Amino acid sequence: MNRHKSRENAFIAVFEAGFSSNDLDDILAVTQELPEYEEYMLDDFALELIKNYYDHADEVNDMIQSKLKNWKANRISRVSSAILRLGTAEMMYSKEDMDSVVINEAVELSKKFAGENDYQFINGVLGAVSKELRGNSQS
Repeated sequence: MNRHKSRENAFIAVFEAGFSSNDLDDILAVTQELPEYEEYMLDDFALELIKNYYDHADEVNDMIQSKLKNWKANRISRVSSAILRLGTAEMMYSKEDMDSVVINEAVELSKKFAGENDYQFINGVLGAVSKELRGNSQS
């Protein structure tokens, strides 16, 4: 599975977990075991993205909130919030420094799943996260 599909499937799992009375482990078990969910299977990379977000949720949320200026995180749609959280977690905790790729992938996810202009917001927030983490070199 390519990383684009891995990121998309990680997003779908995290987004679904936000609406479900099941916890993330239950959702992950379903997506890994049932043949009808084969297109949503989570490979090692997707699982790492999800684990990084959930293991560091407070730090990730704090980083996002610090980039929202006069906004509160609860004003962000659930779709955009899931995309931002996964992208931020990947930039903060991945072993690779590929911020421009992460931002591009998040923008593409937002164009597919979020509101019409949400991609601009996501690009701006993740660009600010990258700038704080790495300076001007990768944003």
